[in-house]
Amino acid sequence: MLPVTKGAMPRGDLFPDISPYETGLLPLSPSGAAADGVNHVMYWEQVGNPRGQPVLFLHGGPGAGAGAVHRRFFDPGHWRVVIFDQRGAGRSRPLGELRDNTTPHLVRDIETLRRFLGIERWLLFGGSWGSTLALAYAQAHPERVLGCVLRGVFLGRREEVDWFLYGLRRIFPDAWAAFAEHVPPEERGDLLSAYLRRLTDPDPVVHLSAARSWSNFEGMCSTLLPSPELVASFAQDRSALGLARIEAHYFAHDLFLPPEGLLGRMDRIASIPAEIVQGRYDMVCPPATAFALTEAWPRARLTLVPDAGHSALEPGVRTALVSAVERFRRRS
Repeated sequence: MLPVTKGAMPRGDLFPDISPYETGLLPLSPSGAAADGVNHVMYWEQVGNPRGQPVLFLHGGPGAGAGAVHRRFFDPGHWRVVIFDQRGAGRSRPLGELRDNTTPHLVRDIETLRRFLGIERWLLFGGSWGSTLALAYAQAHPERVLGCVLRGVFLGRREEVDWFLYGLRRIFPDAWAAFAEHVPPEERGDLLSAYLRRLTDPDPVVHLSAARSWSNFEGMCSTLLPSPELVASFAQDRSALGLARIEAHYFAHDLFLPPEGLLGRMDRIASIPAEIVQGRYDMVCPPATAFALTEAWPRARLTLVPDAGHSALEPGVRTALVSAVERFRRRS
């Protein structure tokens, strides 16, 4: 069991820490460099059993990046776990890059990685934005998907973005006040535009300050019980910049999703089994969204965790996610 620091959530119900057996950097521009000079390079790693059943971990944000703890949701004796950092996030390069960074780009990147690794089909595992990307990929390539384990569902609809930017003040008025007060009063009617201007400002003092404010707000709203450890991890400069800048960029463009939205394409994945795990008190992605997805998906099973918020690392959510993955293992 990991040592527990003050404010940390114990994680003894996850699998033990494990290191990757393979890592790499995969160029995403076909000719090595895009015409406008953007050269995205993806960090990827493989963990667990090289001959095991493939599962792809999709991190949140967009822009949050993956971490070592995410390897621990999977039994390393059974699963061949593939983890990567999406464009502009984590260990992928360049950090926080917005050019050539859209949902269709990410869907193509997943296919590029699948072909590169020689994987025929895989299980998808994603929470929050990771659930959005999992759905977008599955709808584009249903023949490559064995199933989905989704958590804290986010469908990228305008009302969900508005809830994050303005609705959360009903539950977290103190956190929202600090978030809004980062910009002048005359700009608070359009917080997204105000933040995006600052997040894309070339001056590090300006964009890092905005990134810390945005990320700190999200971290404070992500758990049922206060978690200083989680908030601190959100507010680290490198993590904050990728998360805040890319998230705001995607929000400003309706997450680069089709006009009919993800729910409008559920017929494409109707035959794919899914496990959906949702915290009852998830304030970042409220449960109504998970219910809407479950109603539209004949083969989806919803597990509602009664004492949890949004974070994948809250005790009940961790346990439910590990159990969901194990149910897919028994199907294989």
